[in-house]
Amino acid sequence: MATMHVDRAGRGLPRFGFAALAGRTLGAIPPPAQVLFGILSVQVGAAVAKQLFGAVGSVGTVALRIFFAAAVLLLIWRPSLRMDRRTWSVVLGFGVVLGVMNLCFYLALSHIPLGVAVTIEFIGPLTVALIGSRRLVDGLWVLLAAGGVVLLTEGRGDLHLVGILLALAAGACWGLYILLGGALGRHTSEGTGLAVGMGVAALVTVPFGVINSGTALFSPSILILGALVALLSSVVPYSLELEALRRIPPRVFGILMSMEPAVAAVVGLFVLHENLGVWQWVAILCVVGASVGATRTAKPRDK
Repeated sequence: MATMHVDRAGRGLPRFGFAALAGRTLGAIPPPAQVLFGILSVQVGAAVAKQLFGAVGSVGTVALRIFFAAAVLLLIWRPSLRMDRRTWSVVLGFGVVLGVMNLCFYLALSHIPLGVAVTIEFIGPLTVALIGSRRLVDGLWVLLAAGGVVLLTEGRGDLHLVGILLALAAGACWGLYILLGGALGRHTSEGTGLAVGMGVAALVTVPFGVINSGTALFSPSILILGALVALLSSVVPYSLELEALRRIPPRVFGILMSMEPAVAAVVGLFVLHENLGVWQWVAILCVVGASVGATRTAKPRDK
């Protein structure tokens, strides 16, 4: 991780304490395990968050999640705001995309099941995984994934168009998040860029949450659940994903996310009791299969 070496050299002495321990712990986990642990954490967090919708709404839930995540990350990493213009542009872009992605995804969850939302959203990282390829076999994986999404939306009549469109918007942001996350990892060290980016995302989302939910956000029980959602859905997975993006190309990262729709559907089933139809499970498997196929046929230089 060359960027980490350069940044530390400028400080003279290495940092000690919890932040240094967190950095060493993240670095010791293999990138594939980082991505898989992040997937499970974020989907369990999303299931917990959906249960907050009745109290503060989807927008209020996003505000709580991003606010607490930003507070925790800023406290842990205590990042310096002295960055060059190029780094600031990456951090600001990452933060804005992160905030919009979460708003779109949680609004989608208020209309459609968790597994369905994640499967549609997953088109974003799958597109990143296959972008730039001109091989016929990769075109077949795109068709399989697209067919899965079409089957998903046609397999059950009560899916709201608004929820589908919001999930697609979240997917577009997810693809940008992967690309900007890779740039963020190259321009910042450890979790400092993520902490500042999360702070930017909080500035984007919290005003909407306060306007939408008002004083309901400040109930002690709601604040506790909001902090738990922040840890599960933001602090843990984003830290793991950003560290993984430092060590593997964005295309490989997108492919490793192939289990996300299936994990989301299983979590939705057992935690939220969201039953999906047979054709919807087939659709999810089509999307997962497209990603697995893209992994197996990826060029050696991309692995």
